[in-house]
Amino acid sequence: MENMDEKSLYYLEKAPVSKSIMHMVVPMMLSFIATLIYNITDAYFIGKLNNTAMMAAVTLALPFSCVLMAFGHLFGVGSGTFVSRLLGEQKIDKAKQVSSINFWSSILVGIILIVISLPLLSPILRLLGADGETLIHTKNYILMFIIASPFVITSISLEEAVRAEGASTASMIGMITGVIVNIALDPIFIFVLHMNVMGAALATVIGNLVSVVWYIYYLQKKSSVQSVSIKYFKPSKEIYGNIFKVGVSAFFQDAFMVITSVLFNNYSMLYGDNVVAAFGISQRIVQIVDFIGMSFAMGAVPLIAYAYSAQNNKRLMEIIKKTIAYMLGIILTLSAILFVFKSQVIGIFSIDPKVIDIGQRILFAQLCSTVFVALCGIFTGIFQAFGTGVQSTVMSVLRGILFIPILILGNVIFALDGVIWAMTISEGITALVGIILWIGIREKILKHLLIIEHE
Repeated sequence: MENMDEKSLYYLEKAPVSKSIMHMVVPMMLSFIATLIYNITDAYFIGKLNNTAMMAAVTLALPFSCVLMAFGHLFGVGSGTFVSRLLGEQKIDKAKQVSSINFWSSILVGIILIVISLPLLSPILRLLGADGETLIHTKNYILMFIIASPFVITSISLEEAVRAEGASTASMIGMITGVIVNIALDPIFIFVLHMNVMGAALATVIGNLVSVVWYIYYLQKKSSVQSVSIKYFKPSKEIYGNIFKVGVSAFFQDAFMVITSVLFNNYSMLYGDNVVAAFGISQRIVQIVDFIGMSFAMGAVPLIAYAYSAQNNKRLMEIIKKTIAYMLGIILTLSAILFVFKSQVIGIFSIDPKVIDIGQRILFAQLCSTVFVALCGIFTGIFQAFGTGVQSTVMSVLRGILFIPILILGNVIFALDGVIWAMTISEGITALVGIILWIGIREKILKHLLIIEHE
């Protein structure tokens, strides 16, 4: 067995809990802020084309991006939490094996998606709800993502891998570097080369490729506990079982995001391009808050997984309690600020009075769901860190299963208002289930750790 790199694992093992949480969460927040700036900038550039159909096309294409994200998280979250637990058990060689399997599996799945998606492009566009003027723009946007599937998937999976060993700053550098490249290329491709929405997609793809290059460099040259070298690529049923046990919950979470996005698109299209555009704008704005919740939920996972495997009961519970407290305090504050200035914020992205009016209603509903979304995320992350696939999968699947009937009934009974509030209601119910599942598993986890400690 190789010696553990104490410096790289300091924040997972020895640093004060609050310091460890902020070390993991703040870089992730900065990464998400950079991503948010890109999303806002991207929407701004596309908005400058003065074409509502193009703005709607980007929203319609979101589900396909979620598919790539789902596969990235399937391997990234599954292997990342497994690596964190292995490090807690001092099993370095196996951690390197898992990280290599994560990398090469992501590349392979991306290639398979290219082969499958290109011949099925037309059916995919119809499924997404693209029609009329939005059809060609949605096609151009998605085509870039299909061709670059291996890079997009691998960028996501490797970002999870780097963070799994506590290297949150290195993870941030990879993500932010990709975003900067993306933002720099956007105006060139969109306006100078007149590629419109296809240019926006191409800039995103190149940004992901840059991130992949950085993550490979880090894991090969800087990390002492992980590797993407082909010599460690030794797949086994046991390793894939551990990856999929947890990764499948992240996959389902993203997969149901695809379903909810498709349903949102199709139901919102019933009310016109203005509603579709308003949903897209509101989603970008509420990401400010949701990214905060995601930062805490995802950032805490390696800390929780390591403490759990290292059988450090006291540190484990302190991490969970403080993470939830910090997360809720920030989210409630930001949501209140955005609510007060909702009309002004919507107005930044559109001068269309109809889009601004409906956008305010949508934004209000989405802001009401932010606490529920954050709680769903943190409980799902806790279950993933423990390696309890059943609970984490229940959380991921339930969010989507509840949303479908609530959306359909809401549309029938309350028309557009039912569509707008469907997500808030489904997230609220799922958050309640998460609390119940946590209460149920908490005592079992603590008793298990106490038994091991006294053996």
